[in-house]
Amino acid sequence: MEEDGGERSNIVIGLIENRAKEVGMAAFDLRSASLHLSQYIETSSSYQNTKTLLQFFDPMMVIVPPNKFAPDGMVGVSELLDRSYSSVKKVAMARGCFDDTKGAVLIKSLAAKEPSALGLDTYYKQYYLCLAAAAATIKWIEAEKGVIVTNHSLSVTFNGSFDHMNIDATSVQNLEIIEPLHSSLWGTTNKKRSLFHMLKTTKTIGGTRLLRANLLQPLKDIETINTRLDCLDELMSDEQLFFGLSQVLRKFPKETDRVLCHFCFKPKKVTNEVVGADNARKSQVLISSIILLKTALDALPLLSKVLKSAKSFLLENVYKNVCANDKFASIRKRIGEVIDEDVLHARVPFVARTQQCFAVKAGIDGLLDIARRTFCDTSEAIHNLANKYREEFKMPNLKLPFNNRQGFYFSIPQKDIHGKLPTKFIQVLKHGNNVHCSTLELASLNFRNKSAAEECYIRTEVCLEALLDAIRQDVSVLTLLAEVLCLLDMIVNSFAHTISTKLVDRYTRPEFTSSGPLAIDAGRHPILESIHNDFVPNNLFISEASNMVIIMGPNMSGKSTYLQQVCLIVILAQIGCYIPARFSTIRIVDRIFTRMGSGDNLESNSSTFMTEMKETAFIMQNVSQRSLIIMDELGRATSSSDGFAIAWSCCEHLLSLKAYTIFATHMENLSELATIYPNAKLLHLDVDVKNNRLDFKFQLMDGPRHVPHYGLLLAEVAGLPSSVIETARSITSKIKEKEIEQMEVNCQQYQQLRMLYHAAQRLICLKYSSQDEDSIRQALHNLKENYENGTL
Repeated sequence: MEEDGGERSNIVIGLIENRAKEVGMAAFDLRSASLHLSQYIETSSSYQNTKTLLQFFDPMMVIVPPNKFAPDGMVGVSELLDRSYSSVKKVAMARGCFDDTKGAVLIKSLAAKEPSALGLDTYYKQYYLCLAAAAATIKWIEAEKGVIVTNHSLSVTFNGSFDHMNIDATSVQNLEIIEPLHSSLWGTTNKKRSLFHMLKTTKTIGGTRLLRANLLQPLKDIETINTRLDCLDELMSDEQLFFGLSQVLRKFPKETDRVLCHFCFKPKKVTNEVVGADNARKSQVLISSIILLKTALDALPLLSKVLKSAKSFLLENVYKNVCANDKFASIRKRIGEVIDEDVLHARVPFVARTQQCFAVKAGIDGLLDIARRTFCDTSEAIHNLANKYREEFKMPNLKLPFNNRQGFYFSIPQKDIHGKLPTKFIQVLKHGNNVHCSTLELASLNFRNKSAAEECYIRTEVCLEALLDAIRQDVSVLTLLAEVLCLLDMIVNSFAHTISTKLVDRYTRPEFTSSGPLAIDAGRHPILESIHNDFVPNNLFISEASNMVIIMGPNMSGKSTYLQQVCLIVILAQIGCYIPARFSTIRIVDRIFTRMGSGDNLESNSSTFMTEMKETAFIMQNVSQRSLIIMDELGRATSSSDGFAIAWSCCEHLLSLKAYTIFATHMENLSELATIYPNAKLLHLDVDVKNNRLDFKFQLMDGPRHVPHYGLLLAEVAGLPSSVIETARSITSKIKEKEIEQMEVNCQQYQQLRMLYHAAQRLICLKYSSQDEDSIRQALHNLKENYENGTL
């Protein structure tokens, strides 16, 4: 396998669809040797579900069948990639490669777990599309990468995304989970960051990718979330453990998770005669992986020492299954028999090359020893040449840097060059205050040095064949080690680090229920509070008896910030992190939907209103009982009567569901909903009007709050003629009179029903209360009295 470049994606995706709007996806992660299978019905013509998964996996390559089998009215996955993901490389493979029978056989032989656990035997016919996609993906990887996947080495997950909260691609953008909105306009020095960038203090590439995956698909299982939170509790209360773990994790190479894929894939060539630059490169990567693995296993005893007295279930489990696992010691012993004890993983290019050449102990292979001698002789000759030039051309500061692409070259400070550079120096390039160059002698020695190193790599791989086969037998424990290191990196270096940099008790542990209310006391926006020191905290309470909150308030009063804040707090809680609030109890959310922002989408020929309606349609078609829905300014992009009608109708539909909805609007007429429907709650963001100026308090208050003519105040500031403003005032006052009359009628008509709902809401709250029996009895008695007196 090829070495990856940092955090660049290493995922190859196979995509196929049928005429029944079903899509099959197979995502093969070359970095961690894992395969994720998904099959689902595409519910929107804009392919929102597919876009969400493509954003989650962030592939480097997508494989599709050549002919478009798109259902009527849909663009087809092939065209979707051309439109929305033009930067991702697309490969069309013959439809015969998408063979579901072959896919099922392949997965049964390659999966590390029992194939029956994947449900392939039972659901084979039902999930034929993702198996077909898997067959094409594995075929492409084996052909293009020149490898064979080792039997029972792949970690396979099936429909894994359904075990997690689903956040569609539009919501990821609206909530600024991965990238801040308008980041290209703000520029790179912008203070405002996304949630991912705020938490991205991980030290390993695998930990960073795990953090990104968790933010895009938070957990739904309360037990797993609480296990992470218990671990955080221990880290926050035990300073020695926290700092000890931080120090030990630095001892593990940051690319540890990448090592594994080199033991899960076998190169197709096995003969000793095959020699060439490409094979030498593959051998070098393999040797580098063995050295990486040795360095990681050397650090395990240190991790064991730190975790020995850990109490939380997660850390105890790591100690039991990783630190105390004899298989790691046995692999380390096998490596020690072949690999030299002094060899260490290095980042400096020439040091790394030397370590790789001398990885295997001396005396094991005669040809390797000869190649090493040539490597040493040429390396020494290059350094002697540099000394010779220093004296000959009076350049005491001449340096001899090295990089993997061009080998050794000379770097001479500009101030040392008196007049013209001697003609002996070629490939002259100015680089800052230095001049980079080479000579024919150096080029010749570089070539010989590189050839000797390549010979070392190929001979070393031959020596390592038996060791590699032994390691491949225990590849599952190495997978466990990589997963554990990524998880610890995320919890310790991201979650615990972020919390420890805040003031004491600014972040608190969330509580969870499966069917209780969503309550947040003094919640703050996790990103914005770091920019604004005087950030105003706000509360939220939604329950089954009061499942919709309608928030009123003028422009710039903080509605959009509050909506985004609630979602980010829920996401933080469900990835197992503390949250910026005084107290919280959260009903597990399975999907977050958002309808925020506005703008024409010229690429898909959609106006602002059409974009708004497509997003709303997607929400209405996919909403579930445990969803959290955020609607910001629905219906404002069309005529006022139609916009109001759509907003009202959508609210009525959402009120009939058990999903929790927060609806922000300018339309004051929508406040009537709270007088008709008892499960709708009306709130407003407080604003004062002083000397015809709006003074924003950013504080959420109960009930309606009519800010008289705030639109007219802004119009007046903008410079509209006073006669126009006066006419507008008289028109709006007449409309307001009629609305107030209607609301009074509604209040009288639905008073009894509202009291029943309020009583039910109090009873539900008491059901989930942790108070003692006497307090609950007293609360029930008070509730009964208030209901009989009509004061609820």
